[in-house]
Amino acid sequence: MILRKVEPWLCSVVRSRGAAGRAMSSAVPPQPVPPLDQTLREYLRALEPLLPPDEFQHTQNKVLKFGQSGGLGPRLQDGLLRRARTSNNWLSDWWVQHAYLESRQPLPVHSNPAISLPQRDHCDWRGQLLFASKLIAAVLDFRAKVNTGQLPVEYMRGEPLCTQLFPLLFSSCRIPGPKHDYISHHALSRRSPTHITVVRNYQFFQLEVYNSDGSRMTESQIHGQLLRIRAASWKTDKEPMGLLTSEHRRTWGQAYKRLLRDKVNKDSVRAIEQGLFTLCLDSPVMRISDEKYASRMAAQVLHGGGTFSNSGNRWFDKTLQFIVGEDGSWGLLYEQATAEGPPIATLLDHVLDYCQRPDPKRSPLVPLPMPRKLYFLIDKDIKRDIEHAKQNLDILINDLDVNVFNFRRFGKDLPKQHGLSPNAFIQVALQLSYSRVHGEVCPACDMVSLRMFRGGRTEFIRSPTRQTLDFIQAFDDPALSREAKLQLFREAVDVYSALTDRALRGQGLDRHLLGLKLQAIEEGLSIPKVFMDTAYGLATHWRLRTGQVPSNTDSVMCFGPLVPDGYAVCYNPQADHVHFSVTAFNCCEETDAETLARSLKHTLGQLQELLQPPTATAAA
Repeated sequence: MILRKVEPWLCSVVRSRGAAGRAMSSAVPPQPVPPLDQTLREYLRALEPLLPPDEFQHTQNKVLKFGQSGGLGPRLQDGLLRRARTSNNWLSDWWVQHAYLESRQPLPVHSNPAISLPQRDHCDWRGQLLFASKLIAAVLDFRAKVNTGQLPVEYMRGEPLCTQLFPLLFSSCRIPGPKHDYISHHALSRRSPTHITVVRNYQFFQLEVYNSDGSRMTESQIHGQLLRIRAASWKTDKEPMGLLTSEHRRTWGQAYKRLLRDKVNKDSVRAIEQGLFTLCLDSPVMRISDEKYASRMAAQVLHGGGTFSNSGNRWFDKTLQFIVGEDGSWGLLYEQATAEGPPIATLLDHVLDYCQRPDPKRSPLVPLPMPRKLYFLIDKDIKRDIEHAKQNLDILINDLDVNVFNFRRFGKDLPKQHGLSPNAFIQVALQLSYSRVHGEVCPACDMVSLRMFRGGRTEFIRSPTRQTLDFIQAFDDPALSREAKLQLFREAVDVYSALTDRALRGQGLDRHLLGLKLQAIEEGLSIPKVFMDTAYGLATHWRLRTGQVPSNTDSVMCFGPLVPDGYAVCYNPQADHVHFSVTAFNCCEETDAETLARSLKHTLGQLQELLQPPTATAAA
């Protein structure tokens, strides 16, 4: 048995191999539709800390009317129950369409999460290619285990987790459209692709990674092919085609149509889309200082650093992009319509484990075909599209402030020693830190996985709660005793833990509310007034977008805020330290990533003292 943490709330996960595990995986239950009265009750409870009494009363009346017997709410609930009986998952297709494919915002910063992993010990192109060869072999080994059913089934709380996403990670790509995008899957086709795409100096290459007999290429074979790619791409391409994928989705959709009019371009684009995944061989990250290097590395994985750096080495629509820099930086950028954090964490765990092993295979003495360079014919319209993409991406990148730091005073062991959930501990700390900077609490979302259910994707855990607000208002009051503050803190953390547990069991409120709204649209009805209420707009204006990296390594996840006046905070708690990334947009005068990071460090230190007050001797 192998134990691994895969979810933010630190539940134990057990993996089981073989046919028994696969049979259990097929027994994953369907996602439940929560009771309507429960969701409406929890919605009002979530609004209470955010609204003044008169506005809360106004919203409460609307919610009660929506949920009353014979009203619109029960009718829509019945529709959801019917949908649940006849579909693989009543929510997931709607969620992917609504949250991702209908969004018109650029994928870099706004959507695609990046995971920056611990720096490797190489510092030149030779080490870069050796590690990249190992990385490719590791990912292919993972794919083989997925395809042959040898991937261990993961368990949480004794229940198997859904594995439906794993086969879809490979040979998939998001395709732009004028009103909405769609996902192109090729891994399950009769002739599954056998190549990956390698991009260096803005030039794309199709690299076959399987021999003619169907066996995977060895690391030394792959390394030899990467050397050939390097020799063929010594000069930076003047026209970075990959930048087109960074545009506003409607703009890119129009350029995509123009691009595919030419057969050469169409063949090159299809090779990228159908490839198993993309490998980006980046030039070194500019080193300003050791303190800011972690932030710069995370930003490089997230968006490439700009048009004068490595942003041209990306195809942002691709589901999986592995980034390997000459300076030892590396990471993974993934597209969320197909990929979610926990399956990605499982993949990365396998890659890291594989990279510790020696290459077991001898290379066959057979000549290999030259990797195929992908050419693009660029007319004046495409050239103009690329120039616009350059300008827009640089504006977006310059607008994003990324602050990555390692909090070393304590890690997840401290809250666990005091019977507290580390994730809930950090969430309450985030609300306190935000309120100290802005003088108020704000709507915050934390992502929870619904993989305990068939086809399950994600749910939000909302904060603040009334208990969190009570604690924040009391914490800086000198008249209150430490014991009273500690009791309020425990209550806030415990309530958040209970919300997490409810969301894990498929009883969260946000996806249910969205389902009710979309069911009304499905039935051709007007959007219910409860969703047109200003309170609903306020409650879903997520000024704090948060997420935990489900990993046992010193990795850092990074993405941009959901709203212009918001933040995104990712964290990775290890036993005795916590990695954080904080992002904010420079265009908003109210937000500042460095200020929130500083407040968070100070707050965490104070919460440590609340749990472990300094002794008289230490104070002296």
